[in-house]
Amino acid sequence: MSHSSIDTLVRMANQIGQFFSAQKSGDQIADTADHLKRFWPSRMRLKIVDHVAKGGDGLNPIALGAVRRISEDDTIAKQVQPHGA
Repeated sequence: MSHSSIDTLVRMANQIGQFFSAQKSGDQIADTADHLKRFWPSRMRLKIVDHVAKGGDGLNPIALGAVRRISEDDTIAKQVQPHGA
């Protein structure tokens, strides 16, 4: 994946996290994770999960927590792990 496409995903995830951080009620990380699961196609989610597995540079705390939460989803986690792992 190109560096610029990761930058785009990081920027988008951060914007979503910032939106939910302004919402003072509810679980901001859960709300962000739910948004990513509902509105991002699996290929985008896989790329951002892989980015977090490599350190997650550039993600704000809410976006980082949300991506970690979606990475716990068995479907996503199985697709990110290398074959034979």
